Amino acid sequence: MPSTDEVGHEIDTDSFIPFMRKVARCEDSLRELRLMWRLIESSAKMNCPEEAHSILPMMAATREGFQRLEADLVQSLVAESLGEVMREIGTQARHVIDILVRNLYERTADVGFLATDPVLCRLAAGLDEDAQAVRTRLRQYRSKYTVYDDILVLDTQGRVLARIADATPLEQSQDALIEQTLHSPRHVETFRASDLRPGKRHALIYSQRLLHPATGEVVGVLCLSFAFDDELQGIFHARGAQEGRSLALLVDANQQVLASSDPLWLEVGVKVPENLSGAPCLWTHSGRTYLVQTMAAAGYQGYPGPPGWKGQVMVPIELAFQSRARHGEARRGVDNLPPAIIQGLLGHARDFCPPLHDIVTAADTIRRVVWNGQVMTAGQREGAQRLAAVLEQIGETGARTNEVFSHSIRDLYNTVLSAALRDSEFLSQLLVDLLDRNLYERANDCRWWALTPELRNLLADVKLGIAGDADVARANAVLGQINGLYTVYSRLVVYDTSGRIIAASHERLANGSSAIGQHVDAQALGAVLALRGAQAYHVSPWRASALSDDAPTYVFHAAIRAPDGAQTVGGIGIVFNSAEELTAMLAGAGQGGQRNCTVFVDRTGLVLASSSAQAAQTARAGLQIAVGSRLALPARMLQLAPGQSESRAMVHAGHYCIVGCSVTQGYREFRANSDAPHAVLALSFTSFGAVLADAEAAVLRRTTHVLGDSAGSTRSQTRNQAGELDAGREMATFFIDARPFAVDAACVLEALPAGAITAVSAGRLPYCLGTLARRAQGQVTGYAWVFDLGHVLRGTPSPITAQSQVIVIEEGGRRIGLLVSDLLGVQHFAARRFAPAPRMHGSAPAIVGEIIQAQQADGTGLLVQCLDVTALMHLLQTSAANQRQAAEALQLQQYGTPETEGVFA
Repeated sequence: MPSTDEVGHEIDTDSFIPFMRKVARCEDSLRELRLMWRLIESSAKMNCPEEAHSILPMMAATREGFQRLEADLVQSLVAESLGEVMREIGTQARHVIDILVRNLYERTADVGFLATDPVLCRLAAGLDEDAQAVRTRLRQYRSKYTVYDDILVLDTQGRVLARIADATPLEQSQDALIEQTLHSPRHVETFRASDLRPGKRHALIYSQRLLHPATGEVVGVLCLSFAFDDELQGIFHARGAQEGRSLALLVDANQQVLASSDPLWLEVGVKVPENLSGAPCLWTHSGRTYLVQTMAAAGYQGYPGPPGWKGQVMVPIELAFQSRARHGEARRGVDNLPPAIIQGLLGHARDFCPPLHDIVTAADTIRRVVWNGQVMTAGQREGAQRLAAVLEQIGETGARTNEVFSHSIRDLYNTVLSAALRDSEFLSQLLVDLLDRNLYERANDCRWWALTPELRNLLADVKLGIAGDADVARANAVLGQINGLYTVYSRLVVYDTSGRIIAASHERLANGSSAIGQHVDAQALGAVLALRGAQAYHVSPWRASALSDDAPTYVFHAAIRAPDGAQTVGGIGIVFNSAEELTAMLAGAGQGGQRNCTVFVDRTGLVLASSSAQAAQTARAGLQIAVGSRLALPARMLQLAPGQSESRAMVHAGHYCIVGCSVTQGYREFRANSDAPHAVLALSFTSFGAVLADAEAAVLRRTTHVLGDSAGSTRSQTRNQAGELDAGREMATFFIDARPFAVDAACVLEALPAGAITAVSAGRLPYCLGTLARRAQGQVTGYAWVFDLGHVLRGTPSPITAQSQVIVIEEGGRRIGLLVSDLLGVQHFAARRFAPAPRMHGSAPAIVGEIIQAQQADGTGLLVQCLDVTALMHLLQTSAANQRQAAEALQLQQYGTPETEGVFA
C-alpha cells in the first residue's frame, strides 16, 4: 500500500506499519468499523429491503466514503510518523556538519594569522634560538584557543623547533604536507594519519608556511592540530546523546565513518549506506535495518569544509517510533495546549498538512451523510419493527465511527504538531549552539591579540610619551591585517589607559570622523583596567556606539600589558559585526519560507537580530519581526535558565505560531557565568495562519454531546390533553455559534456543505447568501435559496467556516436552506422534555417556540432551542416584503418603474 511523503518520495506503507503500534491499532479499529458498516448494509438488504429502501443509498455512500477515508487516514498516519522521524534525524545530521564546518572555518583564519607571529617567524628564521620562550607563547595561544591538541613549529626540513605536546617525543617529520605547505601561499588542510601526531588513527592539521621577518623568504611551517575526536564528541552530545536510540556520524566522500557518537555500536573506518536525497527508505547495515539521513556541508563564509565530508544520523527501525522521554515533553506540550489554539491550528491544516485537512473534510462528509440518514429515517421509527434494529445499529455505529475518526484525527494532528514543536525547539538549540561557539571565538580573539608584541610595545611607548607616527602606522597595519583575516569584526581599536584610541582598523567612522583620538566608554575602560590575568576579558552590553557605526552590537575587550607584564598600559576592543553575522547565522540555520522566522532576543524580549530583516515576504505570514522591536513573550520563556529550551504553540501578532526557544549557556570552559555576555535567547517562529474568530465556538461544539430518549421506552412517554400516549418527537439538532438548536426532523430534507453556496443576487433579500443546488443520483434536481440563520438570530452575519453546513427545510410548499455553524445529531426527545419558550406579551410569534431540557453525555443539563419553522418562514417573508417595498419606493423615486424580485415575491 504505497503513498508519498511531503517531497514526493514513495513510501511502502506496509513495511512500516509493523513498527508503528498506534497506527496498527488505528488500522484494526478502522477495519472493524468497515466490516460493521458492511454487515449493517447487508442486514438491511436481507431483512427489510422495502423499509430500508430510502436509507440504502446513504449506507452505500457511508461505506464508500469510509473505505476511502480508512486508506487515506492510515497512509497519512504512516507518512507523518515517518516524516517526523526523518525530519528529526535530518536536522541532527545537518547540525553535525554545520557546526563542524563553522568551527573549522575559524581554524583557517587562526593558522593564517598565527603564521605571521614575529616570535614564531624569528625562531624558524634562526634569528632567535629561545625555543622555550616560543613554547610558552604557543601554550598561551593554546590556553585561549582550546580546540587544539598540539601546535608545532617546523623548519623547511621538517625538524621540530617547538611544540606544546610533550606526551610523545617528536624530533622530525617526513609528512608530505610539509613540502605542500612550503609551496602554498595559503593554508593547507590535511586529514589522515600523520607522523606529526604519532599514535593517532588520523589527524586534522591546518598548516601554513612561515616567512623570514626581514626578507620574506619561506623559513618554516606552522601546524595547528585540531582536537578532532574531542570536538566531534562535543558536537554529537551538545544536546544529549540521542538517548541511545540513534547514531550520529561524520562520514567522508566514500561513506567511511570518520567519527561516531558510539564507537562500540559502529566503529570508525567502516562504510555505511548514504541517503542524501532524504528518501524514507529502509537501509540495512551489518544485519540491522535503519532509517538514514545524510547531509552535505552547506559551507560557511566561502569555506566549503573538507571535501566530501557529511553529517549522518542512523536510527534502527525497531527504535524509530518508540516513545521517548524528550519526545514525551513535546507530546505533553500538545496535550497542554488551550483547546482554542488546537482548533485554530486544525483550521489551517490545508496549509501545513494537506492530508490532515483532507481527512478532516472527509470525516465531516461522512458525519453529514450519517446525519442525513438519521433525518431520512426519523419518520420511520414507528411501525417499522424490522427496521428498528437496523436504525439502532446505524446510530451506534455512527457514534462509534465519529469516536474512532476523532481519535485517529487527533493522533494524526498530535503527530504533526509535536513534530513541529520538536523541530522548532531543535532549531533554536542549533542557533544558540552556533552563537555560543561564535562568541567563544570572539573571547579567544581579543585575549590573544592583546598579547601582540607590536601593540604592547606601542602602548608602552605611549605611556612613556615616546611613541611616534611610525609606531602608530605599524599598529594600524597589524590591526588591518587581523581584520582582513577575521571579517566578523567591523572594527578593531587599541586604546591607552585614559581610553583614548591610539590605533584602529577601518579608521573612518560612519559620521565621517576618525576613530583615532576618540575615547571608549568609561564603563568598558574601568572594567578593562580591573582585569587580572591574560585569560580575563570583558564584553560590553548590547548597545550602539560610534565605534560600531551606531549599530547595536557587542564589543569584546582585553587588557594590554607592557612587554614585561608588570602593568596594564591600555586595552584592545574588537567590534563584533553583529548586523551581518547574527543575521547570517539565523538565515544559514533557519528553514526559510514565508511561514518561518528566527530571531535572537535578550532577556527583555528585545530583538537583536531577525531572519526576516531581509525577507519582506514573511510579513504576509505575520512574521515580520524588526530588529530593535520588543516581543511580548511568556514570562516563563524569558526566564528559562542557561542551556534550557522549550517549545509551545501560541498566538503571536494575530497568528497561530509554533515557537521554539533556547537559551545560550556558553561553550567549553567559557560557560554562562558572571563574565560571559548576557544570556541570549534564540526563537524559532513558524506561522500556521491567522487566528480564527470561530475557534472558541468550534471547541464548544465538538465537546457538546446531546443524549436523546429511546423511542420505545415507556419512561419517555407521556399523555397529552386527550389522555393519549405521546411518544415524543424526532428533532434534528445543530449549532448556531456554540448554541444548540433544533427543528422538527419531519421538515428537514437534508444537510449540504456550506462551501457549495453560490453567491447569486436575490434582489436585496434580507439574510440571503445565495443559492445551493440539490442533487439526486448525481443530477441537479433543484435549487434552494440559502439564508443566514445566525444573522437572523443574533443580528450580525455569520462567518462561513470549514464546519459550516446548510440545512434544507420545507414548510408550506417552500424549500429554503439555513446556514448553520455545524451539525449535532438527530435525536428522539420525550414530550416531557419540551416546554414553551418565554415570549414578550403581545409580540409577534417568536422564532424559538420551545425549549428542550436535554442532557449531555457527562450528565450535565443542556437547553436546546427549538425553531418554529412556520414563524421563521413568516419572518423571512415579512422582511422580504418590507425590503421589497422600500426598494420599489426608492426605484420609483429615481427611475419611475418598479421592479419586483425575490424568493417570497
